[in-house]
Amino acid sequence: MRWVHIAIIAVLAIAFVIFALQNLQSVSVAFLGFGITAPLAVLFVVVYMLGMATGGSAISLVRWAWQGSREQVYVRR
Repeated sequence: MRWVHIAIIAVLAIAFVIFALQNLQSVSVAFLGFGITAPLAVLFVVVYMLGMATGGSAISLVRWAWQGSREQVYVRR
């Protein structure tokens, strides 16, 4: 199973390198008065990292709330 995970990660890494090499042109992004111009691949990485950070935080928050509600049920009994 470990080799399957390594193969999937390798395929995704190769796909990202191909994407980065084919998208070297700069793009402009603006949000709430803040603007940035950078290569598309760089913006892709930044958005991906922000998604990982917020997704991990959301999952942790849901897990914490669920475990807290389970503990309250046991305390009430």
